[in-house]
Amino acid sequence: MAEVKKTAGKTTKTAAKKPAAKKPAAKKAAPRKAAPKKDTSETRTTKARKAAPLKAAATKAAASSAETTSDFKERALSKAKSAATQGKDRTGDAIENLSQMIEDSAKTIDENVGQQYGDYARSAADAVSSFAEKLNSKEVDDMVEDARGYVRKSPAVAIGAAAVVGFLISRLIKSGMDDRDA
Repeated sequence: MAEVKKTAGKTTKTAAKKPAAKKPAAKKAAPRKAAPKKDTSETRTTKARKAAPLKAAATKAAASSAETTSDFKERALSKAKSAATQGKDRTGDAIENLSQMIEDSAKTIDENVGQQYGDYARSAADAVSSFAEKLNSKEVDDMVEDARGYVRKSPAVAIGAAAVVGFLISRLIKSGMDDRDA
């Protein structure tokens, strides 16, 4: 609509003014924080250069230590395995001797107690002998794996057996010390 204005006797028509469209306000950029300046002084650069040989020496020392540890571990395993093999051989021989002693005593049992009890002794000797043969035929690694499987299968029995063996070993050690004192 046109607007009519009267001023000092004159009438003038003016075009209607359209309201001005609002322009979206421009986003103001947030003031940026100044990035910390990097220290490029010569002392810092010199320290970094000195640290490189130290780091290399530490890396070499760690590698050398790892090699020494690995070598020590291999030697220890080798000695333990040879000791276990010797112990297994000795145990097999001792069990075979025990089997032979039981077999020999079976004849005496036949004469003194009776044939039936002699047969029990012979069956015990056979069982001990077959155990000795199994022990001599297996390698130490196979025996260790069998023991691990048994412990996994029945851990309570394994713990009980370990306690009994520990008790027997402690009694043997104690009796050995008592013999020395006497």
